[in-house]
Amino acid sequence: MTDMLTFNAEAARRVERTYRTPDVVAQRRTVLDTLELRPGERVLDIGCGPGLLAAEMATAVGAHGHVTGVDVSESMLALARSRAVVPGGAKVDLRPAAADHLPCADASVDVAVSTQVLEYIVDVAGALAEIHRVLVPGGRVAVLDTDWDSLVWHCTDQPRMTRMLAAWDQHLADPHLPRTLLPALRRAGFETSPPLVIPLLNVGYRRDMYSAGLIDIVASYVVGRNGLTDDEVAAWSNDLRGLGDDYFCSLNRYLFTATKPS
Repeated sequence: MTDMLTFNAEAARRVERTYRTPDVVAQRRTVLDTLELRPGERVLDIGCGPGLLAAEMATAVGAHGHVTGVDVSESMLALARSRAVVPGGAKVDLRPAAADHLPCADASVDVAVSTQVLEYIVDVAGALAEIHRVLVPGGRVAVLDTDWDSLVWHCTDQPRMTRMLAAWDQHLADPHLPRTLLPALRRAGFETSPPLVIPLLNVGYRRDMYSAGLIDIVASYVVGRNGLTDDEVAAWSNDLRGLGDDYFCSLNRYLFTATKPS
């Protein structure tokens, strides 16, 4: 647990910048389209991060709906609070809480969402049991996570890239969680639908793309891990940014949707 990525103020701002890139904006649109939120619904955003999705869901459910966002990072909640008031939308109630100890009553939530969160949780079964508990019968859940083995990142020094990504894998409890999420949802009592794949593909280097921000997040985490020095990590970062038109990065995220039986 102590090796996992933690979100202090600086790290939270880095993540927020990546969430504003066109790649992740499109990802949120896919999540929202899949959820088909209705006016008046009560929504729980588990691991709400900087609050961008929570604010968009507040607009979707309207003034008579309700959105609760929980996160273990006070730095993330501080960013989310700046978006807690949505004109014409639901109030966003923000609380410090973990995915496996949700501060909600039984059967009090119509829709639960967890994006890029469960891969950080050691007890995924416990977290899914909590989601099942708080959902009303017929309630819906959407879970989005990454399989980091799907990452294809062009570079000029593959051995160094291999060491970098091996160190980066340590930032999660399970860097390959999507492979086991479908049966885990079923064991938790959910009725599942076929998952969707959401590819994040960046060709040609631009500062406003998702993977450009990911370079900074990875670099800040891996220094000192697997013997990686400041100079090696800086060389890795400069190598990627220097590729220009030859830059290539592809990463798959997987969106799972399920329903609590009525």
